[in-house]
Amino acid sequence: MTTTTQRSTTSARLTCLAVAAPLWGTVSLAQAALRDGFDLTRHPLSMLSTGSLGWLQIANFVVAGVLIVIGATGLRQALTSTWAPRLVLVNGVGMAAAGLLPMDPADGFPAGTPAGVPPTMSWHSYGHMAAGSIAFISLIAACYVLGRHFARSGNRRDAVASHVAGSALLLGDVWAMAGGAAGSLTLAVGAITAMLWVAVVAARLR
Repeated sequence: MTTTTQRSTTSARLTCLAVAAPLWGTVSLAQAALRDGFDLTRHPLSMLSTGSLGWLQIANFVVAGVLIVIGATGLRQALTSTWAPRLVLVNGVGMAAAGLLPMDPADGFPAGTPAGVPPTMSWHSYGHMAAGSIAFISLIAACYVLGRHFARSGNRRDAVASHVAGSALLLGDVWAMAGGAAGSLTLAVGAITAMLWVAVVAARLR
């Protein structure tokens, strides 16, 4: 493969990574605004995978996950960091798995679902939580590893941005897991922030 072809392939793969976060965030937030009964301060974006239109969020997770996995291979070719591409790859696999393992309806969503947490959970809901945890942990770690990479190269601005993005997801996730007020909102903000930063890095590397 010629150098020109290699660069073109790497650029195309990085484009996949750059597109994944804006696509996932836009589709998720549009549904959050339009679907009846959904409240982002109470319901995680993952819950959009339930109900008659749940297939749309399932597809959103899977497509984003596949794009991230493809993009991670481009990141490996464009970045000297060893672990950042690996962690992004794990994040993509976790995203796709979380989409294929949807949550259970709960707390009034979809419309007509009883309020509160259901007394029992399905196997796929447990699977979703596990896959989601893997996706979040790997994304947080990827942001911190990128921060170290940029710091070593003397790029203090991007090092700080990487750590801020990782911390936004870490704090948003911890707050949500602790049952904090509007935890699903802080989690959504943190997840989208971290994903968008990785997308920005990919776009620059193109």
